[in-house]
Amino acid sequence: MCRLDKRPATEQLTIWGSVDVWQSAHVKKVRLPAKLTTLRQKLYRKAKLEPKFRFYVLYDRIYRRDVLSSAYQIARANKGAAGVDGVTFDDIESSPGGLEGFLDEIQESLSARTYRSMAVRRGWMPKPDGRKRPLGIPTIRDRVVQTAALLIIEPIFEADFMDCSYGFRPKRSAHDALAEVRKYLKKGLNAAYDADLRGYFDSIPHEKLMKCLRMRIVDRSVLKLIRMWLQAPVVEQDRHGGKKVTRNKKGTPQGGVISPLLANVYLHWFEKVFYSMEGPGNWAKAQIVRYADDFVVLARYTGSRMCDFIESKIESWLGLELNRDKTKIVNLRQPGASLDFLGFTFRYKRDLKGRGFRYLNVTPSAKALKAQREALRKRISTRQSHVPVPHLIVGVNGQLRGWANYFSFGYPRQAMRTMNWYVRSRLKKHLRRRSQRPFRPPNGRSFYQHFKKLGLIYL
Repeated sequence: MCRLDKRPATEQLTIWGSVDVWQSAHVKKVRLPAKLTTLRQKLYRKAKLEPKFRFYVLYDRIYRRDVLSSAYQIARANKGAAGVDGVTFDDIESSPGGLEGFLDEIQESLSARTYRSMAVRRGWMPKPDGRKRPLGIPTIRDRVVQTAALLIIEPIFEADFMDCSYGFRPKRSAHDALAEVRKYLKKGLNAAYDADLRGYFDSIPHEKLMKCLRMRIVDRSVLKLIRMWLQAPVVEQDRHGGKKVTRNKKGTPQGGVISPLLANVYLHWFEKVFYSMEGPGNWAKAQIVRYADDFVVLARYTGSRMCDFIESKIESWLGLELNRDKTKIVNLRQPGASLDFLGFTFRYKRDLKGRGFRYLNVTPSAKALKAQREALRKRISTRQSHVPVPHLIVGVNGQLRGWANYFSFGYPRQAMRTMNWYVRSRLKKHLRRRSQRPFRPPNGRSFYQHFKKLGLIYL
């Protein structure tokens, strides 16, 4: 069953020596100072050895100079747009006081307890289905303070989190979550409750979240900081070009540095009760696999008792909302049944070599393929006709590599072939419409050879 982290103590502690920073398809490392690494290890060890201990002296650690300097380096590596004040990293570093003056001001305001968070700028990220996901973009100053707080409190909660949680955690990835789903399916847990939470980050009740935080932290100054970030006003442009200011009574802004940790803290309590004596993790031997707000429950049988338990705890107890249109119950043993999770489709298929057995096939989902085709269509469109073809292919290669790195899990060969064909057909049309005369490759060279000569990669 899902359990607390049982890795050897030496391995548990090594994860706190550096911080993963996600930027595009690359993972960069920001090396933390030795004293900060030691502090994080001590906090993790204390929390691990004493599960009921509540930390009461943390605030002064947040504004330590090595913590603030590391927080700035992490925020700098993550890049990101400016907040409502319009200040960029270059502005900070080229100002009269420079970076040191910027950190001095933050340190002084935190130590004097005069720090106040600024408003959050509303941004929008397009989703694969055409809708837009709201983002809250804090100022760089607030991002640095949030990252400093994260460096201090993350080890405490990480000591509590269960193995079934994978999103936004050190040394864990979506591929690890997918491998866990595959493992349970192969063990015979083929009945799946595929849950979809409606607007999870925007719907977390503040008071209930603060109660979850107080289970481990009783330092009022730290809790005040977190509440300040949760209640920060949101500024966005209205349809007339003016500014619209709103205050959220629930939710934690996507785009905030500390939001992923808070989201994990809240859903951790669903996992705790799921594996308690009263939960289906005990009496049905069911398993959860969760990545951020996406989770699936796997069991040998999914009956009304289990569904009622999940829905009552999610909606009544936690105050969240399940999207009933997208939440599904699937039995993969039924012909044609499939489970979509984190962009992949799990389904049983018959062996094509005629050996008479079924195997678990894991491939990129139809939705993921559609999203990639749309991304490539935008890169190879009439709007890009002014871009030299070699430069265009460099961008296409980057898109293909990023997609292939993630979708290399399972059996992606057919999906890769489909994407290769799509890219080459789009490029062929693109070359032919760039001029009045239809383009033809040089004599004795096919389009495939021509694209290869230009540097186009083949998945």
